[in-house]
Amino acid sequence: MLDGRWRAKVEEGLEPVGKGLHSMGITADALTIFGLFAALVTGALIANGNLLLAVFGLILTGLPDILDGSVARQSGTAGNRGAFFDSVCDRVADGFIFVGVAWYLTAQGSDLAVLAMGVLALSMLISYERARAESLGYSARGGLMERLERTVLLGIALAFDVLVPVLWVMLVLTAITAVHRFVMVWRQATPASSGTSSKSRGDRSRGGWSRAGKSRIARSHRARRPRRLSRVPGRR
Repeated sequence: MLDGRWRAKVEEGLEPVGKGLHSMGITADALTIFGLFAALVTGALIANGNLLLAVFGLILTGLPDILDGSVARQSGTAGNRGAFFDSVCDRVADGFIFVGVAWYLTAQGSDLAVLAMGVLALSMLISYERARAESLGYSARGGLMERLERTVLLGIALAFDVLVPVLWVMLVLTAITAVHRFVMVWRQATPASSGTSSKSRGDRSRGGWSRAGKSRIARSHRARRPRRLSRVPGRR
């Protein structure tokens, strides 16, 4: 939701920053790797209970994800390879962070750790739905809980130490997003004329045999007519 509405505007506003980073020799891949390292450190901070420091870690994890596209465009290296690398690193970064959350919550009960892993699993699912849909030529963007929303909510949860309530909210909204994307792609993949096609198949199955039978009878009469005429004397 936030990604679709604000990301393009934010990236446009940060375009001069991307140009400056490119002039300093910083590549888009280097930014992606830095974001991955920041996610690893953030996960470790959360696991050790340093929640306020982890908020700054989340910021450092998210900034490269916004700037790497701008740097890639400035350097002329934007392409499928970089997009693939960025997507894989984003999934690994999510894993680092939510494993850290699960580790932190084990002190409060093993069930709460499962809650964090449930959010992670659903997050991976909605990412897979989008990737698979786009590989098939469909669109699966949007939803209530994309990566940016997860990052913002998790930052609020860490800053105010309300992890468990926020994780429940994230779990529900991420599940709704997964269902939303599934329905979106399902509708795109369903032929619009399927109802008409099934109706026409039904019509053919009900009336096709009678029409075919009539055609065969007509052909049979036409085939027999010359033979009967040939038996009449003087008619060749």
